[in-house]
Amino acid sequence: MKFTFDHNNINVLDLEKSLAFYKEALGLVEVRRYEPEDKSFILVYLGDGTTNHKLELTWLRDRKEPYDLGDNEFHIALVVDDFEAAYEHHKKMGCICYENKDMGIYFINDPDDYWIEIVPAKKK
Repeated sequence: MKFTFDHNNINVLDLEKSLAFYKEALGLVEVRRYEPEDKSFILVYLGDGTTNHKLELTWLRDRKEPYDLGDNEFHIALVVDDFEAAYEHHKKMGCICYENKDMGIYFINDPDDYWIEIVPAKKK
């Protein structure tokens, strides 16, 4: 028996704001969408154009209050080929929320305050 990663899910309050953020900050684009007839929720799957792994954004029509992320100890991580350019881009966006210079990584936060770790590609 072999398992492979397919997607991760996060819930978002403002779907359009989140879609714009993930496109601008990380270059993720919509690859699939599901919306039931009653329009009570929308699922949008984002892809990086390279891997098969997807980020599923779930929007719930009746949800009005921000999500309780607890201690927010979970996160998503993405590897970037040009770490310095990504850092400058995120700095201009104002979304860097934590830096660990000793480890050579930093984190950005999305509109719902989910943290995303930015990791430099390993040098060969």
